[in-house]
Amino acid sequence: MKKAVVLLSGGLDSATVLAIARDQGFACYCLSFDYHQRHVAELNAAKRVAEALGAAEHRVFQLDLSTFGGSALTDNSIAVPQSPTTGIPVTYVPARNTIMLSLSLAWAEVLEARDIFIGVNALDYSGYPDCRREYIDAFERMANLATKAAVEGDPVRIHAPLIDLTKAQIIRRGVSLGVDYGLTVSCYQADAKGYACGQCDSCRIRREGFTAAGLDDPTPYSSAA
Repeated sequence: MKKAVVLLSGGLDSATVLAIARDQGFACYCLSFDYHQRHVAELNAAKRVAEALGAAEHRVFQLDLSTFGGSALTDNSIAVPQSPTTGIPVTYVPARNTIMLSLSLAWAEVLEARDIFIGVNALDYSGYPDCRREYIDAFERMANLATKAAVEGDPVRIHAPLIDLTKAQIIRRGVSLGVDYGLTVSCYQADAKGYACGQCDSCRIRREGFTAAGLDDPTPYSSAA
């Protein structure tokens, strides 16, 4: 089987991407990051999802982005917004996808895998600049200039199969591929048990997605939600 590195956060989108990669016949090597994020329950979710969807391997990379802060997800002095905001929100983590894609590229080269999957989405998302098509295309061009395998004639491809889908379309696709969304955690500030706040931007987008898809939302919410 062809190998692929799949970035797996433990959220709804990355679980769907893992299912898509598996459906396309890839042996999936999942990479998650403990970057000292506020919502560490997602790492437990990533483990559950990797096991449920038959990942060939799942690794968690330790990376302390709280050293820099600058985001509500890595700096506890910055509150997670409880209502929609304009512009790029404070939950944006500076350069996060660039860092994670770079590390997945390194592992892919070691594995001799030429495919990397990431669950970015440019429609139902929070306005992050590193979730756009032009960003993914630019990173792929950079990757094929920067790696030994690509320079020797074996280029890498960055797959972003959700990038032009609505959240409802993503959910329907995942359900058709057997994803159990009850295993996933999307909330920016889920508690230690994985219960979602029901108020942050990620919870709002996720809940609206299930409603638009005409499906029950399996998300466990806290009593305050």
